[in-house]
Amino acid sequence: MAVFCIVSKDMFTPTSTSLCVCIKVVQEYERAVMFRLGRIKMGGAKGPGLFFILPCVDDYKVVDMRTISFDVPPQEILTKDSVTVAVDAVVYYRVFNATISVTNVEDSNRSTRLLAQTTLRNVLGTKNLSQVLIEREEISHSMQLNLDEATDPWGIKVERVEIKDVRLPVMLQRAMAAEAEASREAKAKVIAAEGEQSAARALKEAADVINSSPSALQLRYLQTLNTIAAEKNSTIIFPLPMDLLGKVTGSRRSRSSSPNTLDLSVSSARKESKQSDYS
Repeated sequence: MAVFCIVSKDMFTPTSTSLCVCIKVVQEYERAVMFRLGRIKMGGAKGPGLFFILPCVDDYKVVDMRTISFDVPPQEILTKDSVTVAVDAVVYYRVFNATISVTNVEDSNRSTRLLAQTTLRNVLGTKNLSQVLIEREEISHSMQLNLDEATDPWGIKVERVEIKDVRLPVMLQRAMAAEAEASREAKAKVIAAEGEQSAARALKEAADVINSSPSALQLRYLQTLNTIAAEKNSTIIFPLPMDLLGKVTGSRRSRSSSPNTLDLSVSSARKESKQSDYS
């Protein structure tokens, strides 16, 4: 900030009148609130650029109009379902009226920081633990509305509030992990049981189809043999149907019984011929 003092050349002569004027400069993002003899000067805040003040008569205070961010320290909060969590956040705000931010509150920045901490406690105190973990955007929006409404008389606009982190106790984390693992195992068992039930129904339908057509079973045997042969195994076990085995064993028995009947007929014929010779 530059300060210029303009003094007349006859300032130090006893009969002359002097003029002492100070020139101040504020940046583009700053505004200067003027006080003359303790009262706010008409015309509002000055800036950006040059403005004039009278020494010992005027006073001013420079206000930064840029967006300011600060971290809300971690707050130990008791939720609605009696769970203690530590939550921290970040707040973005700016001054939209420099005059009332100076005249209506002693320190607007410090007041906004303290109000953000109490608002965070009040909002999260009405939520359950599950809501705190899931509904972060809704909680942030609610905090922004509450802070903006409370700081509006101070000339401050709260632009954004974000929940940074929710810290749970170690014992609670372990309990939640065990509960989630048990829930996953229960779902896995239910899914496996449903799969077994579907497989049993499919096998029953396949057995009914194969039972209706004996040739289908033979085709299934050939398909299984083809699958086994594709794996290049040295030993192949191929099941044979019991009907086929029954037919093979029955034909062998008929063949073995036919020579015995032929021998009996031949022997009886020989006996008859001998008896006729004796007679």
